[in-house]
Amino acid sequence: MLPLNDTVMRLLLATAVALPLLGAGAALLPAPPGLRGRDPEQAVLRHGVTVTGAVLAVTLLLAAGFDHDHPASVQAETDLSWIPALGVRLHLGVDGLSLPLLVLTALLTFLCAVYSYRRMPSGPSATGFVALLLVLEAGTLATFAVLDLVLFFLAFEMVLIPMYFLINRWGGDGRGPAAWKFILYTLLGSVVMLLGLLLLGLQGGTFDMLALATTAADGSSGTGGSDISRATQVTAVLAIGIGLAVKTPMWPLHTWLPDAHTAAPTVGSVLLAGVLLKMGTYGFVRIVLPIAPDGFRTFAPYLAAFAAAGIVYGSLVCLALVRRGAGGDLKRLIAYSSVGHMGFVLLGIATMTPAGVNGALFANIAHGLITGLLFFLVGALKDRTGTTDLDTLAGRSGAALYGRMPRFGGLLAFGAVASLGLPGLAGFWGEMLALLGAFDPAPGLDRGAFLVCMSAGALGTLLTAAYLLLVVRRVCMGDPAQWQGALPGLAAAPATADAPATPATPGGVATATAPATRTATTLLPDVRGYEYAAWAPLVALTVIAGLWPALLLGLTDPAVQHLLPGATP
Repeated sequence: MLPLNDTVMRLLLATAVALPLLGAGAALLPAPPGLRGRDPEQAVLRHGVTVTGAVLAVTLLLAAGFDHDHPASVQAETDLSWIPALGVRLHLGVDGLSLPLLVLTALLTFLCAVYSYRRMPSGPSATGFVALLLVLEAGTLATFAVLDLVLFFLAFEMVLIPMYFLINRWGGDGRGPAAWKFILYTLLGSVVMLLGLLLLGLQGGTFDMLALATTAADGSSGTGGSDISRATQVTAVLAIGIGLAVKTPMWPLHTWLPDAHTAAPTVGSVLLAGVLLKMGTYGFVRIVLPIAPDGFRTFAPYLAAFAAAGIVYGSLVCLALVRRGAGGDLKRLIAYSSVGHMGFVLLGIATMTPAGVNGALFANIAHGLITGLLFFLVGALKDRTGTTDLDTLAGRSGAALYGRMPRFGGLLAFGAVASLGLPGLAGFWGEMLALLGAFDPAPGLDRGAFLVCMSAGALGTLLTAAYLLLVVRRVCMGDPAQWQGALPGLAAAPATADAPATPATPGGVATATAPATRTATTLLPDVRGYEYAAWAPLVALTVIAGLWPALLLGLTDPAVQHLLPGATP
């Protein structure tokens, strides 16, 4: 730990939130200050890498200066009056709940900028792309740093517009309807959430999250009383919960997610799955649980039931997509898998136990690392082959990535086994702790109902293993010499004595003059240098978090124990 004083820590947190906004403004200038490239597009992409790299460096310094002996206390705190008439304050701070999410956001955004520098998605100029990416980062970091209900809502909404344009202008097929579906769902949920936030703030006499949580804790411990009645808490939790559930997304409010992921550019999918979905679950832990515990307790069994249903539903849909002849899209499959994985997060939160909530927070980070890696890989696979359709990729004998791209195929298999929760990797601990919390939920909750949800979650882990292993078998395994035809976007295989070269159409698809079976392996480029740079940190952190879970649980557990003072470990 670095010996940084409070003033430096406050400056670091404020810089982390403000720097992306300043960088977005600078990206819109005729030429980004101090940066040059062979053309303006390269210069602005380099500017994006520089700014996101600086933000990552600042968040790492913040993490290094964080007092890890007291992770339950709010640190780097700034509290200034902003709108006195409404009691709204510029209140920023970081603790063991928010610090991992701040670092994850900065890391994924930087990796997306590095990847885009070499693989800019097709669409309008890079200037708007970089500016939107930085605004998105600023809104996400602010969501995890603010401690005022009104500021939380503003930051929560700040990410919608940049993500809408990233999907609509730089996305693939169906990007227009997918972008509209994304923003309409999330905006409607946010309107309802705003009503709940205002209800809590007005009834509690302040919009300060820490003050509201302290008052609620005093009431639950018998040393005082909460200013928010039980009926008001129930109403507020229902309203806030709907908005957060849409963003998470919780089944059955998830229907915008598969379309958005399928149409989004690669970096859009990475950020959407890696950090934007975490904003919803973070809101449950930061706002609903500590401020309105009585209201949350009323809805906890229903939240657990929806979470368990989402786990099973997401897995069954993925199994259906992976069947031969089903026309399943690999990108869409990973999107539906997120519905199941986020179901474990919601199940852990619903238990209202330290084990369950710690599992939810751990699963949040693990999902961001693993699913971010998977979306990177699937985007790169589409760049190489022109498709993410499973039937087209697999063909009769399998896509055989192990034979054509051994390192790429190995990374895809690694991402799959990490996602299914293999012990020793990051995906295991969050799901296990969530199920453990459901086995023994908080006092006052129906244990029988939670045991049913736990059983459904356990079934979901088996189904998850089934469809991910099927994906690995269909896409990675097979005999590359028996591959038939060229995939869309690929040039024909080199000429050989047994398989003469075949002319390709302007779209890159080989004509039907080739023999039915090739004896030469069609070459695909394996992992490139910039891809190693973007993917290696995610692989390393997935392994480190799996082998050393205390690195993350040591931050979250004291904060969770403080959050749930009446619970038993």
